[in-house]
Amino acid sequence: MRRILFVDDDPNVLQGLQRMLRSQRDRWEVAFAQGGEAALAMLDAAPFDVVVSDMRMPGMDGAALLGCIRERYPEVIRFILSGHSDLNGAYRAVPVAHQFLGKPCDPDALRVAIERACNLKLVLSDQSLCRTIGAVRELPALPRTYLELTKALGDSDVSLDRVAKIVEQDVAIAAKLLQLVNSAFFGLSREVTNVRAAVSYLGVDVLQSLMLSIGVFRSFEDAGMMQGFSVERFQSHAYLTAKTADALPTPKHLKGVTSLAALLHDVGKLVLAAKMPAHLARVLAVAREQGRPLYEVEQELIGVTHAEIGAYLLGLWGLPWPVVEAVAHHHAPTRVPEQGFDALSAVYVANILALECTPSPSGREDLVQPSFDGGYLDSLGVSSQLAEWRATAQGIYRDLTGARNDG
Repeated sequence: MRRILFVDDDPNVLQGLQRMLRSQRDRWEVAFAQGGEAALAMLDAAPFDVVVSDMRMPGMDGAALLGCIRERYPEVIRFILSGHSDLNGAYRAVPVAHQFLGKPCDPDALRVAIERACNLKLVLSDQSLCRTIGAVRELPALPRTYLELTKALGDSDVSLDRVAKIVEQDVAIAAKLLQLVNSAFFGLSREVTNVRAAVSYLGVDVLQSLMLSIGVFRSFEDAGMMQGFSVERFQSHAYLTAKTADALPTPKHLKGVTSLAALLHDVGKLVLAAKMPAHLARVLAVAREQGRPLYEVEQELIGVTHAEIGAYLLGLWGLPWPVVEAVAHHHAPTRVPEQGFDALSAVYVANILALECTPSPSGREDLVQPSFDGGYLDSLGVSSQLAEWRATAQGIYRDLTGARNDG
């Protein structure tokens, strides 16, 4: 049974939550703490799966409380309750909260958010990995992109289109930006899956505050230092995969989800590079030595792949579920009931096509890459289109590398 701890300094609010959550008694074991100090005492006494805290509390506010929980109990899923007007409070909560809920909170929205977050344990059951990923506050950006974005945001005349083009080329910045824009702090009535829409909604001033004032984004300080892993190559592959997925014939209403999932599909590798570099280096070495795809070696050595690791983080951050699902299963799409050529199918195809048309690094043996499951493509009725899609991907690759060389 899920154990959920609600924290607020107002006893009337806690009583209201208790009444509201009576229908969940068969599924949740719910506890209530009046203030941050009381919450920490309860966490010291017994484990909880989720903490949902008010933001504005005297003494220890919600951001301070979740910061303590992140340090002591990183495996605990952390939610903040807040109104939409306190951006300063939002900025403080960004590094420590996994998700943000509006206040007052709709009971159904609260239930769905908590259940989805808890169900991520089905994707990633390894507790040590859950603790490692639960402590992640940001992902490292490519140094070149980080500096370019910093410079652009410092230009009073910069266009939002220019900022969006920079963000689209960096997995770390895009993931964090989509986490923020989909949070209750900004009060949107719909999920945002498009980087350009997210940049346009937040605007330059908010992005400046996020990047320059509180350091939500940071540069990958050790870029290029890990043997066998290139951050530049990682980012280039993600961008090529996203552009290739854009060109595939997914339904119109899935275009945004597909593009975002394709951009973020390998985000788990970035988590490993930043938080578990020795593990990633070992897996890369074994995969090259044995001539096997990386995800097969990951599954054998630790029982989970970078796909599930990335999906777990994105799910914690509250990104739309179709994005999380496509990231989690992009190496094994048959694990999900077939729904036609959808976001997952497109990411699966685009990833392999992007790998096929990217040459190996000079002077180094590259990893063995996954190949297409012909039976899966046949079941979707798209096998006859593969040659055309391969030519499209190769054209996109030439266009991107030509533009990069010209620049």
